[in-house]
Order: sequence, then C-alpha cells, then structure tokens
Amino acid sequence: MRWRRRNLASMSADVSDGLAPGVEAVTSQSGKVEPARSRGYRVIALVVASALFMQQLDGTVLTVALPTMARDLGTPATGLSLALTSYLLALALFIPASGTLADRYGSRTVFCSAIGVFLLGSVACAQAGSLPVLVAARFVQGMGGAMMVPVGRLVLLRSVAKEDMVQALSWLVMPALAGPILGPPLGGFIVTWLDWRWIFYLNIPFGILGVLGSIFLIPDVRGDPRARFDVSGFLLSGAALGCLLFGFELASRPGAGRVALGLLIVGILLGIAYIRHARRTRDPILDPDLMRVPTFRLSVIGGSLTRITQGAQPFLLPLMFQIGFGLSAAKTGTITIAGAIGALGMKALAPRVLRRWGFRRSLIVSGLVSSAGYATCALFRPDWSIPAIMVVLAVSGFFTSFQFTGYNAIAYADIEKDRMSAATSFYATFQQLTLSLGICTAATILQLGSWAGGRVQPALADFSVAFVVVATISAAAIVWNRRFAADAGAAMSGHHAGKSD
Repeated sequence: MRWRRRNLASMSADVSDGLAPGVEAVTSQSGKVEPARSRGYRVIALVVASALFMQQLDGTVLTVALPTMARDLGTPATGLSLALTSYLLALALFIPASGTLADRYGSRTVFCSAIGVFLLGSVACAQAGSLPVLVAARFVQGMGGAMMVPVGRLVLLRSVAKEDMVQALSWLVMPALAGPILGPPLGGFIVTWLDWRWIFYLNIPFGILGVLGSIFLIPDVRGDPRARFDVSGFLLSGAALGCLLFGFELASRPGAGRVALGLLIVGILLGIAYIRHARRTRDPILDPDLMRVPTFRLSVIGGSLTRITQGAQPFLLPLMFQIGFGLSAAKTGTITIAGAIGALGMKALAPRVLRRWGFRRSLIVSGLVSSAGYATCALFRPDWSIPAIMVVLAVSGFFTSFQFTGYNAIAYADIEKDRMSAATSFYATFQQLTLSLGICTAATILQLGSWAGGRVQPALADFSVAFVVVATISAAAIVWNRRFAADAGAAMSGHHAGKSD
C-alpha cells in the first residue's frame, strides 16, 4: 500500500511560520527611498494574509476531498499524488525566481499577478474532467503559489520597520491560521453536500479581495531592477530542486527505490553544480553567500530541522487516527485542528515573550517543549481521551508556531536591504524542500515498518517509531539555537541581554 502525500504541510508552512522582519526604509516605484510605514503594518499584514488564507484553505480542504475526486475522475486515489507532486514541482521551479522578479517588476505587481495565476489555476482545477488536466492545472496553481508566499514576505520586509515586525507577524497569521481550522470541516461539508469542484471556486472571492487590497493598500516597492536575471542558475536550481522533491516523493513507494535514489543523486550533483555556478556569478538566483550571515545561517539550519518534523506531523496524525484508531475522517479533522488553535493562541504572546527573554532563550525553551510534544504523540493510543490528545496537540502547536515566528524574524535581522529579495527566495526554497523531506521521512518510516512486520498497513507501533524519529530531528535544532548570540535580534524584540541573560 502507498499513502498519499498530504501537501497540507508544504502549503501551511508560511502560515505557521509567519513572515520575516523588515527594514527601516522602503524603495518606491520611482526609486526614492522613503521611511517605513510603521502605522500601516497591520493593513499590509492583513492584505498579505488574505493570500495565505486562500492558499491554506485550499490545501486543507483538498486533502479531505481526495478520495471523492479520485472516484469522479475515474482514477485510483494513489494516482492523485501526481496532482500534488505537480504543485510541488512548480514551487521548486519558481520560488527561486520570485525575489528577482519582485525587484524588477515591483513586489505589489508580482504579488497581484501571482494571485491571478493562482486563481486561474483554481478555475482550471474546478473544470478538470481528467487526471492529466488536473495535474496541469495544479502546476499552474503552483506557479502562483510559488510567487505569493515569498513575495508576500518581501512586501512586508520592505514596508514594515524592524521594531514593528514581531507585532506585524501576529496580525499576519491570525486570519491565515483560520485556514487549517476551517478547512477539514468545510471540506467534509463540501464533499458531502456539494461538489468537490467548489473547493477551487472558493478561492475566487478571497483572491479578488487580495488583489484589490494589494492595489489600494500596499506600496509597490522594489529593489535594484538592473540586476541580471540568472537564467543558468534558474535552470540548474529548478532541475536540482525538482529532482530532489521527486526523489523524496518516490522514496517510500514500493518498487521505486532505485528511481528515487537516482533522482536524489542527480539532484545532489545538480545542486553542487549550481553552487559552483553561483560562486562565479554576480547575482545568482539563490545566493549561498547569505549563509555567511550568522543569524541567517542559524535560522536556516535550525528552522530546517524543525520544519522536517512539522512536515511529518500533518501527514502522520490523520493516518494514525484513521488507520490506527479507526476514527472517521470528520472526527480526525476535529481533533487535528487543536494544533492550529494552539498556534493561533501563541501569536498574541510572541512579542511579549521575545521582549522579555530574547530570541536565543525563547527558541531553546520552545524547541524543548515542542519536541517533547511531538514525542508524546508516539504514546497516543485508542484508549486516550480525545480532550487529552487535543491538549497535547494544542501545546505542541503553540510552541512550534512560536519557534517558526522566531526563526523567521531572526533570519533577516542582519541582512542588508539590497539583499532582502535574495534572502527571501533562498529561505523559502529551503523551507519548501525541508517540509517535503519531512513528509517523505515519515512515509518511509511507515513503509519500512510495514515491510518489517509483513503487513499491508502500518501498525500503531510504526507510527510511534515515526514520531520518535521526527521528534529527535526537531530536538537537534536546539544545538543550533544555543549558538545565537544572547542579544541577537534585539532591535526587533526590544530585549536587552543584560536584563535576564
């Protein structure tokens, strides 16, 4: 048996994470440097959040409807993984180009265009009458999604002052976190009482609101439009990331081990070739020199380890509850929203916690608690009460979301203004890659457990092993969190190391 990859994790990452911090000035479409518009950060954050909410709702609702879609399209449910994978491929190809395009054409212009492309893909998905059409439509959706998330980041980066950024993150994610809360029950309602095609039509009103809000409420900021577009780097990075994502996707499929290994090897070789290319290029599409900045490097490494685990959890929990516990899809959706509720509750407290304890200490403590929460999931059994399970998930979601808010804030603390677009593309690329790796890590562990036990489906013990492994990976991030300076990101958090460190 093969389990479908839930792209819920890959699509919800930025919602849990929040967006990155800003700079003290923005560059307008005319090229003049203007002071940051700190008073309007709530409006800017909410406009960007409308796009994230649309993407989040689309992903969470879609996962509930996959069996019904497969039946209507006359294809096995496993075949729909092609539609999910085509979305991931589009992300891999176009995320690296997002920063350069935003610099050249303006963040607002590219952001609005990305929403338009996403809506076009959504309508095509709703009209799809066969699997090949759906796969192509999802690729178009992915093109828009690849631009929406990192360019939305860039809009906030260049429009909000550093001292307002943590608060802006809270305004950003509050409406967007409604996606995973509303998605599962809404998906069940649509599949039961309407038609699955309405899942994609739902994107239209939210997308229109996002475009109108962008046009009238946020500035069209841009970087240096004279930078040359790195065509060779675009092709090399896209091929490398595509091979790696497909390799991860195939890693746990029975009989596909050799193909997966071949794709991973080719992806690694292409990645090495890209690094050599980037070192000889003035404006590489993904700049590895950004890793020389300590706060950015530590955020990328620590955040990647945590995101591997975050990618695995939304894949493991629904399967464990339905296969291991025998619960219905509707009841499973009700339980799993506890994590999103916990994440939502954290956002109001994040600025105060960071101001009191600073990034370093807060990330260490939240990393310990969230890893313990993941490990506790390994102990879940059918005789656990539902409220107890939901409490564990809510606490885990609370501290994991705090980690991502911290990582995304501290990552850009020391990035120069003219490198912001490159940094957002680089960070978003690693984010997508590690989330996909998390899903495939979990699926591989389940598959190996089933093979070892001679079973068609995984047993509860297999899920326990998977949660212990991913919790260990998440806990490894604490090693990197300890390397942050005590006063790292003080300009954003308002924390002074001497007070409590």
